[in-house]
Amino acid sequence: MTEQPFKNHRSAALALLNGGYRLTRKAGQFLGQIAVDPSPMSEAQAEWLSKLLEKNALPPLALGGAK
Repeated sequence: MTEQPFKNHRSAALALLNGGYRLTRKAGQFLGQIAVDPSPMSEAQAEWLSKLLEKNALPPLALGGAK
């Protein structure tokens, strides 16, 4: 079964934070910030989140999920 893309950056960040994945302190701080901040992510933030999701074999953000 293929996992569905995350609908927004908050749900993706929470999945990474709560999933028991090995994260650096910096990555944890970043994920905590985007989990609570509803404003759109910058291009750099979206790239970093995408890399973290890919590295941990999680589905990507849905199109428009970075907003």
